[in-house]
Amino acid sequence: MAISTGIENLTPSSSKGSLFQGNYITDFDFTKQFLPDVYEKEAEIYGNRSISSFLRMVSAEMPSTSDEIRWIEQGRLHTRYDNVAIGTASGTGESIFTVTFAAKPDGTAYAAGDAPVVRAGQTIMVQGLTSGGAATGPVVKGVVTVAGAAAAGDTGTFTAVAYTAADWTGVTGAASYAKANVLVYGSEFAKGTDGMVGSLDSDYSSYTNKPIILKDNYAINGSDTAQIGWIEVTSENGASGYLWYLKSEHETRLRFEDYLEMSMVESVKKTGSAGTAAASYSGSEGFFAALEARGNVYDGLSTDLLGGGTPTMVGFDNILKQLDKNGAIEENMIYSNRALSLAIDDVLASKNSYGAGGTSYGVFNNSEDMALNLGFSGFRRGAYDFYKTDWKYLNDFATRGGFGDVEGTIIPAGTSTVYDQDLGKNIKRPFLHVRYRSSETDDRKMKTWITGSVGGAYTSSLDEMRVNFLSERCLITQGANNFFLLK
Repeated sequence: MAISTGIENLTPSSSKGSLFQGNYITDFDFTKQFLPDVYEKEAEIYGNRSISSFLRMVSAEMPSTSDEIRWIEQGRLHTRYDNVAIGTASGTGESIFTVTFAAKPDGTAYAAGDAPVVRAGQTIMVQGLTSGGAATGPVVKGVVTVAGAAAAGDTGTFTAVAYTAADWTGVTGAASYAKANVLVYGSEFAKGTDGMVGSLDSDYSSYTNKPIILKDNYAINGSDTAQIGWIEVTSENGASGYLWYLKSEHETRLRFEDYLEMSMVESVKKTGSAGTAAASYSGSEGFFAALEARGNVYDGLSTDLLGGGTPTMVGFDNILKQLDKNGAIEENMIYSNRALSLAIDDVLASKNSYGAGGTSYGVFNNSEDMALNLGFSGFRRGAYDFYKTDWKYLNDFATRGGFGDVEGTIIPAGTSTVYDQDLGKNIKRPFLHVRYRSSETDDRKMKTWITGSVGGAYTSSLDEMRVNFLSERCLITQGANNFFLLK
């Protein structure tokens, strides 16, 4: 059986207009002679409606004094090339290795004519690649005889001779492999020769992001602040009363705080130029956009875990292999929607060998007579620990729960060490952190002020109270190669 009727209502919702347009009961019929029983208190049917908690759990907030924030991420330590073509050379047993440079990690292209950082005397190991990019076939080792040189376009070449074969055809030619992987693993020099020619400089990737300005307000005229309703309203912070405008002001604040988090998660940089006002907006790189551009993206993890009816860990094993290729950070947090959370529970339950059918009975010494626990909050696979929690933002039908393209994210519990100029010492901060505009004269982390001539403010002759909200911030996602976006 299935749910026959959906009740994921988006109404009633906040409205734009008069205080009495749709948010008060106005059907007062004085011809009715009997007084109805009245529930004065507003029924809270959605619980805590705020979704802002994700960044509070996994990030830090730091001040910034600039319109642009730039950071550097380290490159790889060792030299390795993928998809290298191998051609013939004039020397016996020698071959020319042609390297086609891919884009740098930050997305920028290599300069035309860049030479590979392979030097004469270095030893290499080579393995063929199939047309699909899978490494297969024998691993052949050799030594570089001619250092890397620039070639036309975004390519470069170097020449090497094989140790254990007459040439390199055992890698590519004999098995018809399309390309090869090449790794520098050491060096060898003959007696009485000069030292290594040339040296290597550290490589890095440079990234930048810009803060965006967020604003909102709530306004109420002076007369309506004196209106007392017969409905007792309660806000998420526990305040209650019969003044509807106080509830509206508080919900505006809650909504704005949610916007602060949602903007940091969802923002994208502007790439189009259409429209006359295009220059006024630049956008910002949010969490999802950073993972799409520089992180790892896994499509259909929940489907892979269920394995067509037979739960399997293959999906997580693929994630572990990818983590091994990057920072190999041991502890990771999974923020998931309901479908992925249940899929993880199912596959873990299928691997549990305790009790009849692998059933866990939760607390109380795992007693069968006590509460049945079908959920898991954490597990260890290989050398990695995963801690799972539901992400309300992905489940709430009024926010991302109404979309179906993201089912979760995996966030490493890692930090980076930086020098803090304010503290005058090195500090550690999470890979994920928010930068907000602030200086000695103005703090724009979360500004609130009242204008008008009502509610204690006397800034104008306008008969209203306007509560203003403003923030200027952006999200910095460092080490995105250690993150997973689960789609």
